[in-house]
Amino acid sequence: MTLSVTGRVLAERLAPQAGTMATLTRAALVAAGIVLLAVAAKVQVPAWPSPVPVTMGTFAVLALGTAYGPRLGLLTILGYMLIGALGADVFAGSASVHGLAYMMSSTGGYLVGYVLATLALGLAARAGWDRSVLKMAGAMLIGNALIYIPGVLWLHHVIVAGGLFHADKFATVWDQTLAWGVTPYLIGDAMKLALAALLLPGLWKLVGRLRG
Repeated sequence: MTLSVTGRVLAERLAPQAGTMATLTRAALVAAGIVLLAVAAKVQVPAWPSPVPVTMGTFAVLALGTAYGPRLGLLTILGYMLIGALGADVFAGSASVHGLAYMMSSTGGYLVGYVLATLALGLAARAGWDRSVLKMAGAMLIGNALIYIPGVLWLHHVIVAGGLFHADKFATVWDQTLAWGVTPYLIGDAMKLALAALLLPGLWKLVGRLRG
């Protein structure tokens, strides 16, 4: 099956496509997206015993990637990462550790996953998947997988390299990794997936009615 990635995404449908106003609009969207990502990362609930809290960060990443498309979405997420790398308190749980030190900690793999998921969701939106609830749900599943895979692999490395394995509580390092980095978030991620799968196609319908 050939995947067409030539369609317009939601941000392009709403914003001008040429001229100075288009450039200013894109800059404003990137700035607003970075602020949204930073705020969403701070909306969090502790998920003990995991060091990684449940946040709205993944929802914001996937929703922005879908609404912005691959190019603008990637620019936004990389801008967010750059600001975080420079020491700004924009990540979940980074109140005491900032910059590259935080990015290399247990959450580092998930941040890599954010970039991959943003690109994937942008491409899916370009192909029109964000106009269908079922396709949007599939795209969100792919995005979540792209966040989890590098996140879990890096967390496993940190547990081993940092001597953090609790042999008295877990049978293997992988058991601990999954308990810290996957299990506490499955229900929350399922809820966020459902919300995005309903929200984005709903926004397209609203834009269609407003634009006639």
